[in-house]
Amino acid sequence: MKFNILTKKANAVTNYEGAKAYKLSPELELYSAVVTAGLNDKFYEKNDTRLARIQELMLKNDAEFIARLAIYTRNEMYMRSVPLVLAVELAKLNAGNSIVGQTVNGVVKRADEITELLAYYQLANKRTGIKKLNKISKQIQKGLSLAFNRFDEYQFSKYNRDTEIKLRDALFLMHPKAKDAAQQAVFNKIAANELAVPYTWETELSALGQAKYVTDKAKAVALKAKWEELIDSNKIGYMATLRNLRNIIDAKVSAAHVKKVCDYLSNDVAVSNSKQLPFRFLAAYREVKVLQSEFASMILTALEAAVIKSVKNLKGFDENTRIAIACDVSGSMQKPVSGKSKVLLYDIGLMLGMLMQSKCQRVVTGMFGDTWKVINMPNNGVLSNVDEYYKREGEVGYATNGYKVIDDLTARSVIMDKVMLFTDCQLWNSNAGSASFEKSWRAYKAIAPSAKLYLFDLAGYGTTPINWNANDVCLISGWSDKVFDVLEAIENGGNAIEKIKQIAL
Repeated sequence: MKFNILTKKANAVTNYEGAKAYKLSPELELYSAVVTAGLNDKFYEKNDTRLARIQELMLKNDAEFIARLAIYTRNEMYMRSVPLVLAVELAKLNAGNSIVGQTVNGVVKRADEITELLAYYQLANKRTGIKKLNKISKQIQKGLSLAFNRFDEYQFSKYNRDTEIKLRDALFLMHPKAKDAAQQAVFNKIAANELAVPYTWETELSALGQAKYVTDKAKAVALKAKWEELIDSNKIGYMATLRNLRNIIDAKVSAAHVKKVCDYLSNDVAVSNSKQLPFRFLAAYREVKVLQSEFASMILTALEAAVIKSVKNLKGFDENTRIAIACDVSGSMQKPVSGKSKVLLYDIGLMLGMLMQSKCQRVVTGMFGDTWKVINMPNNGVLSNVDEYYKREGEVGYATNGYKVIDDLTARSVIMDKVMLFTDCQLWNSNAGSASFEKSWRAYKAIAPSAKLYLFDLAGYGTTPINWNANDVCLISGWSDKVFDVLEAIENGGNAIEKIKQIAL
């Protein structure tokens, strides 16, 4: 997002470290808070604090923008929980407004999201028990009723889980009107708890696991045969393949089947259609890297090829583009992106930084904490480069002295076209003196007047370390691969806020 979409009167505040910072516009701050929210604890904010801030920011934005933002984050950023939260909170603020129903219908893309939304509605409105959901928002009801028409029996069956709010409960609450006799038959099966058990690769493996075998060897042979059958049938989706690489190797499938998996992982079309977040590749890479398997190297190579292909269409960079990439490895960046993930914000910064480096020829790459250190890496090893950086993070300390990146460029008279920082934007000066990121950037512009600064905000705390009074500073929020689409939009003069406002309701 370009800072020049904000009001020109910058709102000077302080960040969590007490350093001078600038507050974002209500639209941009809500966007930043939302796209960086996994509803998991951040270093400076806890879950309930982030949710409360999103609720507060919604009061400062109009209903249409919130509706479009919810649909954007679901369809473009591939987020699931946060769009549902936005839809329910929007209903609380706009009772009776048809835009709520449109939003609900726009964010529910899977059958289980019907019950997920109702579960959050129950929580947000302090209701306990299914009976207390009988007075549900009419617009929520309208939106979910439309969503019911979108799914077939297989989709309902696949997500018909034993949760507090079940599909059957949702059906009775929503009273959706079937679009035809076939769908009415499906609704009748939901009501009678008679949905067919879906035949999926998961159920096949589950059945295999529950079967009784004479020996462990017989079970291993059956498991190997089943995995090979599943690989040959192409039943396993891309994300499921990434998550099951260890299981596939442990099943000791044949070399031909491992090659088929690798070919699938590195296939251009499969990568493009997979819509995987960049750190999914990193998580898979780390799982495979520690395995004692003759096929580990083959799979690691396929993952490297896949992650390169995931950003191969990034525009605005060529062999003549001069770029500095600085990764924040401070203590506040060492928080997981979600409660169940082993991937840290720190990893996301390194991952995005290495992806960017893979697109450039003339590049200076490094990491900063107390100090700034240039670390040269090859362009063709994104995932291995991330792990190499990970091993060395203690070499620069754990403060957030981002100004040292700029001071080094200035001292060495290194002229860059683009300077990119992957950070949580809580930059400060841990040393004595008046040095600051803003002052350092101003000094650098004296020797590199055409340089542009890109701040990749990976945490969304709502402030930036620098003013936006010129067109040379850009803020990009989030960690989906869509940040590269936003970057391309910036290169072409656009921004995500403008894109959100163009979404049809």
